[in-house]
Amino acid sequence: MKPKFDNIRKSFVHVFGGSVLTENYFLRNMWFIVAIVVIMLLFIGHRYKVLQRMSEIERLEQVLKDAKYESLTISSSLTEAGRQGEIERRVAEAGLELKVTGEPVYYLNKKGKD
Repeated sequence: MKPKFDNIRKSFVHVFGGSVLTENYFLRNMWFIVAIVVIMLLFIGHRYKVLQRMSEIERLEQVLKDAKYESLTISSSLTEAGRQGEIERRVAEAGLELKVTGEPVYYLNKKGKD
């Protein structure tokens, strides 16, 4: 069991000590490794940015939904307040002496020069 542990220890020291980077295989492929690391960092950064934008889109969709509901509520209130019966009730509550006319409205037409 002792020799196996020594091999693992030597491998560990070899890799984390940095001497593995001076081997011929790593030196020949150094630019490829650097390019892969840069691409990985760009990919991670891009994914982080996309997640932020998706979160912002979800937040804005919720704000839009709330604004639509508020608009619908206000529109409903205005429609209700504009009904003839509601106007008559408010006039009566205010104590104004206004009455709904029972006669039709007459329009006077001005005859133009012929």
